Amino acid sequence: MHPTIFETSTPDTKVIDDSLADTKFSCFWTDDVEAQAPRHPELSGDQQVDDAVVGGGFSGLWTAIKLKTEHPDRRVVLIEAVRVGWAASGRNGGFCEASITHGEPNAESRWPNETGTLRRIGYENLDAIERFVNEHNLDVDFERNGALSVANEAYQLDWLGESEDEHVVTLDQEAVQRRIASPTFLGGEFSPSENANIHPAKLALELARHAASIGVEIYEGSPVEKLDGSAEEPIRLTIANGSAVVAERVALCTNVFPSLLKRYRFHTIPVYDYVLMTEPLTDEQLASIGWEGREGLSDLANQFHYSRLTKDNRILWGGYDAVYHAGGRIKREYEDRMESHRKLASHFFTTFPQLAGVKFSHRWAGAIDSSTRFCAFFGQALGGRVQYVSGFTGLGVGATHFAADVMVDRFEGRVTERTELEMVKQMPLPFPPEPAASIGVNLFRWSFDRADHNGGKRNLFLKTMDAVGFGFDS
Repeated sequence: MHPTIFETSTPDTKVIDDSLADTKFSCFWTDDVEAQAPRHPELSGDQQVDDAVVGGGFSGLWTAIKLKTEHPDRRVVLIEAVRVGWAASGRNGGFCEASITHGEPNAESRWPNETGTLRRIGYENLDAIERFVNEHNLDVDFERNGALSVANEAYQLDWLGESEDEHVVTLDQEAVQRRIASPTFLGGEFSPSENANIHPAKLALELARHAASIGVEIYEGSPVEKLDGSAEEPIRLTIANGSAVVAERVALCTNVFPSLLKRYRFHTIPVYDYVLMTEPLTDEQLASIGWEGREGLSDLANQFHYSRLTKDNRILWGGYDAVYHAGGRIKREYEDRMESHRKLASHFFTTFPQLAGVKFSHRWAGAIDSSTRFCAFFGQALGGRVQYVSGFTGLGVGATHFAADVMVDRFEGRVTERTELEMVKQMPLPFPPEPAASIGVNLFRWSFDRADHNGGKRNLFLKTMDAVGFGFDS
């Protein structure tokens, strides 16, 4: 076993302590928009509608917009349990990536005959999002500056240059350092159009604003507790306050929260991901690291980090720890894990020692809807009148737009290139029930850590899970 760079080169404890001394335990993105975030009413009484969308995150918002745009005369409602964009959609890293499969290696291993098609569709999907943002003047801090993946360990250099994506450029250490200056970066790959940085909370609010402007009715504070119906009868959604919505069609976009369709309850688990945000950098601090291209940044380890600049030149720094709590519950208390935030701060200053003295303004966490195949899966019920999507596994900002297209195609009975993809038609393996789920996840985490300390070599457990298509990621 060999120690990683984050173990052999650690910052002074005081640097970490000082950086976190005044940090607010709250999501920067949602704090940033709180003052201008509108309130939508709670649903009351019984409502008869054409299309109901459950979930006010990106999947639900895109789906509601597309349904209403295609059928302006139909009554479309979006029902959110808390507030629009309050969960994963408003608290992620803000990477809107072209990949709809959680990276090309995942596509190559699962759908080798479709890899090229999935890559093309992914770029077309990101192009469509960019067009929509521009055409409707959405204020979301959209910057399509590409993505840089870096090698922090010598063995990771062997993985560079393997992509068949013609957009990807392999960089040696000198070329990487010209883009972003860090003593840990040994090489990397840059894709100039693969990623757009966005402000996720702004995107959620702007999509909601547009949806309302075209006639979508949005209700907040209205958790849906039950779905009833048959292939021949209207679908009934029961709200926690006793109200009900009766709809012809229902899109379920509930992400990490338990599915209203029991058959999919074991297809995702909540995995907690942790994030830090710095105060705005001074011009001198920013100059010390370069980053003139403002590209999204990640590394190649199994336990990886991700990072990007904000509009006001803060650095978001997240990842590494991916924590599952026995029982698969979602609790606010799981987000406050100083152990993980201190570890992130340590790794940040190992990566950017020239930024010693920078303070973190915010720290937060969020639950990722992790699936065993690392990307979205699609379900349906009641003769196709209920459509369901989940399992984005941390890379859903862009893929949710693709998912909405798939669900609308299916609602309309259209056979398209999207609906015929094996990725869309296949279902992933479910996670086992407890206690097997906890044992398995912890074995994955231990094995990933061993691989990162052993030249990236995967042990027998990981090789076996790869062979059967069962995985764990964040």
